[in-house]
Amino acid sequence: MARIAVIGDVGGHPEQLHAALRALGADPDRPSLPDDLTVVQVGDLVDRGPDSPAVLDLVRRYLDSEPERWIQLAGNHEAQYLPGGTPFWPEQLDEAGVELLRSWWAAGRLRVAVAIRTADAEDLLVCHAGLTVGAWRELGEPPSAALAARLLDGRPQPLLFRGGEFGLDRTAGPFWAEAGWELHEPWLEYYAGGGFVPFGQVHGHSQVVRFDDRTWRCPGRVRQRATADWSARHVRVRIGGRVFTGVDPKHGRTGAARWEPLVLDGARLLTGHELPEPH
Repeated sequence: MARIAVIGDVGGHPEQLHAALRALGADPDRPSLPDDLTVVQVGDLVDRGPDSPAVLDLVRRYLDSEPERWIQLAGNHEAQYLPGGTPFWPEQLDEAGVELLRSWWAAGRLRVAVAIRTADAEDLLVCHAGLTVGAWRELGEPPSAALAARLLDGRPQPLLFRGGEFGLDRTAGPFWAEAGWELHEPWLEYYAGGGFVPFGQVHGHSQVVRFDDRTWRCPGRVRQRATADWSARHVRVRIGGRVFTGVDPKHGRTGAARWEPLVLDGARLLTGHELPEPH
């Protein structure tokens, strides 16, 4: 049975990425993926950890050897080096790393979003920080995850790079939306007002919990609809019959002691001819 594994933020920790891949049956030293496995990595490969260049080198080898089965998304830490982005991290990548990211972006190897259909026929939009209600409306309210992914991969400006002020921008773009106040709470308001939540989502970038002390940091009605898998470091928020899953392990400077990719058995990517044309 085919599997899609969504790997959360890596944050400059090559050993964490190696461990996750080995747990999935992959061999980072070759590198190769099992025949039944597709990987979606949600961005934020770089910064914080000890060796961002090693992370980029490993991903480069997978993009070269498994271009159809390694789907690399951009996060805000990559976006700061791309056309339209603004550098914000004090410890900047070296020139080779910046040029590599820009070459992936120019070639379409660094994407904004992807759509997945699960074994239960649920469609999920995957992007770095999630798609807010405000950004969804700005895209024209796409009714499906597949169309939303296509529109986001069209790199709409200025939506794409908008955000960065914690919890303050309810139209924050897919690189910067903050879980809880910017992502979940507005979708809950929309649903409570009679709106239909069109699809579920999977995102990295931020979480509504602190994993180290197992505390919550989110509005009350988000907390009422949320569950945490503390071991895997996944948080699920139920909104209008859909599930929004956060997969950022929050490695920080030292790396998480334990975490897991989100594995979707029997899932498949919605790609190519399955993605509808925007109207």
